[in-house]
Amino acid sequence: MINFKQLAQTRSVRTIGLLLMVFCFLLSGCSDKVNIAQLCDENKTICEEISADNWCKAERIDVVVHSVNVKNNNLDDDKYKLLVAYEGYIKCMSLAAQIQHIKLKEKTTKRKNNLYTAQAKLEQLTTEVAHSKNPHILYYQWSRNSNEEALADFLALEGTKQLESSMGQHHLATYYIKRDTQKTLGLLYRSLELHQPEAELNPEILMSLATILTNKKQYKQAYIWLRAYQLSLGKPDKMIESNLKSYQSVGNLNADFLDDVADSTLDKIQAGKFKSPSY
Repeated sequence: MINFKQLAQTRSVRTIGLLLMVFCFLLSGCSDKVNIAQLCDENKTICEEISADNWCKAERIDVVVHSVNVKNNNLDDDKYKLLVAYEGYIKCMSLAAQIQHIKLKEKTTKRKNNLYTAQAKLEQLTTEVAHSKNPHILYYQWSRNSNEEALADFLALEGTKQLESSMGQHHLATYYIKRDTQKTLGLLYRSLELHQPEAELNPEILMSLATILTNKKQYKQAYIWLRAYQLSLGKPDKMIESNLKSYQSVGNLNADFLDDVADSTLDKIQAGKFKSPSY
């Protein structure tokens, strides 16, 4: 006999998992709050490379901030962040540049020029760091270009101080996520343990935890991490709330209690006081 209740729950879980994967692709980073006007006064050439526009403001600021950091410090860690910033801007502006202005055609032209400039800058920087042995650059070369030699060099650094950072552990987790679920959980938790209070938290870590725990049917933990993710965004989201309600239904959860746990957990992470749970 068909268990319709179980069938409905299974479909609900599959739907949640699919939506969570969609969220992962929608995530985008942004720089810590900065005085962009002052930064541009001090670095006019950098700010003029990609002109200001009503679209993709956050992505442009990200590019400016990391460009200035590269200019001032010339560190490969900053170059990696700039590569990612260019990618975010290009993704955003690729959509904006398609919008045709009937009366203000110069806006369309400006956006296309900004897009072409960013693409050229990304290509230039990619070439510049092609032979870098920086772990984040190695990860970038593998994840974007399927560079197996870079991957081998990156994995050789596992267990060393070079990857003992929140970003390093997260990068390792993205490699193992399709290969070793339990190890991935450990790496994601360790990434959160290593989060520094002054740094920006990468919400993708929280989303990855929610996705893995959903697939493991650990609905209580999945609820906590998805709620923590939603709180990290700082704004409501109807789709997330829908998923959370599905968790409640499937797992018969106490939502109010788990909301408090998620809030407390996020506070600990942001304060640099999070400790990995048993898993």
